Amino acid sequence: MKVAVFSTKNYDREFLQTANQQSDNKHEFVFFEPRLTLETAPLAAEFPAICAFINDRLSAEVLEHLASGGTKLIALRSAGYDRVDLAAAARLGMTVLHVPAYSPRAVAEHAIALILMLNRKLYRAYNRVRDDNFSLEGLLGFDLHGSTVGIVGTGKIGLCFAEIAKGFGCHLLAYDLHQHPACLELGVKYVELPELLAASDVISLHCPLIPATHHLINSESLQHLKPGAMLINTSRGGLIDTSAVIQALKSGKLGYLGIDVYEQEEELFFEDLSNTVIQDDTFQLLQSFPNVVITAHQAFFTRNALANIAQTTLSNINDFAEGKPCANQVKES
Repeated sequence: MKVAVFSTKNYDREFLQTANQQSDNKHEFVFFEPRLTLETAPLAAEFPAICAFINDRLSAEVLEHLASGGTKLIALRSAGYDRVDLAAAARLGMTVLHVPAYSPRAVAEHAIALILMLNRKLYRAYNRVRDDNFSLEGLLGFDLHGSTVGIVGTGKIGLCFAEIAKGFGCHLLAYDLHQHPACLELGVKYVELPELLAASDVISLHCPLIPATHHLINSESLQHLKPGAMLINTSRGGLIDTSAVIQALKSGKLGYLGIDVYEQEEELFFEDLSNTVIQDDTFQLLQSFPNVVITAHQAFFTRNALANIAQTTLSNINDFAEGKPCANQVKES
């Protein structure tokens, strides 16, 4: 099957081509560097399948353009599908497949890394030592052992995060509509979101972005926050109302912010913009805070995860090409 792959970098080519070579069914991948948008959709003309990533736009208008060119399969190489208009895909007879789990430990470990980076001011310490400044002023942290960590969303990633935090000796709270038996075995206590925010020294977000969770962290929910608490987001940028979080940082209500995702990241992340002037004033303001650490959607970025993404993507395409039902199909709920 001929597949148009959008938003590709060298590592995408490497892992997809390796998986394709190892597969019994070989496909023809054509790699495009641009993101999939209405303007770039014509590149996929006469491709029966397209492979999209996190920030590709799959609105109704884009899907209609793809369908008119003969595209039947949307193979996402990501877990999230919030940028896909599933109703339009169903109406157009298009199949949407995703990669539900590739390396939950990679994301959980990155969330822990952000916590340690912020708590022990490692970003400051690194730069100081490079400048031969060995002062410890301003680098004071706190013991994670004995602190209370709140986990919002206890799916596969949330569970992995809970296991690691448990290893640090943290007290664990969680908020989720469904209680995970493995989390309960770890001693996780499930509470409502306001109670979690009020009691937690660290809050880590691990829930999907759906209408019910959009701006879950907002001006109202932040009022419940324990003063000086740390907020970590390695899930989806839309979980956080960025303007509300900035106000909480300014007031001191929020003590630390570590994010690997950003609500308006599609114009920024995965690109080298070091020689340009970034026009996003909100992002620039976030970067100016001394208690904020931002990474560019790299939590998933391990060799293990990329190999799993490529293999699952190939398996999904194979199932579609062979007319088999696929467990990773996404449908409108």
